[in-house]
Amino acid sequence: MTVKILVALLMFGTALVVQGQTPLQEMVTTEQAFSKMAEEQNTRDAFMTFIADDGLLFRPGAVNGKKWMNEHPVPPSNKRPLLAWQPSFAGMAASGDMGFTTGPWEAKADINDEKPSAYGHFMTVWKKQVDGSWKFVVDLGISHPQSGGPQQHWEPPDAKMKETTKSVDLAIAREALLERDRNYSAATLERGLVRAFVTYAGSDVRLYRANNLPYIGRRASAEAIGQTKGQVTWQPIASDTSRADDLGYTHGTYEIADDAKNVIERGSYVRIWKKKNGIWRIVMDVTNTN
Repeated sequence: MTVKILVALLMFGTALVVQGQTPLQEMVTTEQAFSKMAEEQNTRDAFMTFIADDGLLFRPGAVNGKKWMNEHPVPPSNKRPLLAWQPSFAGMAASGDMGFTTGPWEAKADINDEKPSAYGHFMTVWKKQVDGSWKFVVDLGISHPQSGGPQQHWEPPDAKMKETTKSVDLAIAREALLERDRNYSAATLERGLVRAFVTYAGSDVRLYRANNLPYIGRRASAEAIGQTKGQVTWQPIASDTSRADDLGYTHGTYEIADDAKNVIERGSYVRIWKKKNGIWRIVMDVTNTN
């Protein structure tokens, strides 16, 4: 699909769906169109186009993204900044209505600069809208000092969905996932951060922490978490799940206190959860300091 066609679809409000694509492929195609629009037009317009009406950004705490962008216009400049990113991994609910993408990003103060001035990784949660389009509902990322990988086109696997999935009561499902997050938060105080994490994390978990490349896998992630200095407390705020109740996310705030109970760090977190053998497991854990 060419960029001109993508832009035309967006201008006329048409769902960005290519015939024969799976929901996973549709979502990744949308993420790639999002990135392309940021490159060819500008980052703000791209975000305004692809964010859901209730979509969250972190500035630094969670805010309604559209409202925040409307209240904070981009100041005039003789430069054209570039934020470039590409998905390199993604996940999708069995019901095909919720998924997430992640991959490396890089930024330039001006699009004509020879080299990027900043690097990092993003994590974005997407939901399918009533018109069939995909909009993102959560976007949070980290910065790190080195490149997270090339900005190259990625084709997701042709993962087929189940023919039928049973929808659940979303209000009940959301509360159950939020309670799971609360239990994890309590477990970190009772058992310690590492033991709680190992208990609740999936084997393929991805851990994103500022100033570090992503940690992939339970062992690497647990070792990284073990380096945390101080007592961590989490405060869950909200959650959402897919219609199939097999994929969801939670978000909230956290504090780290030293031995004298002085707060030495505050920030926000987003966790992606996936049900494995009927039990919610963390598959992505992202924090960003205030």
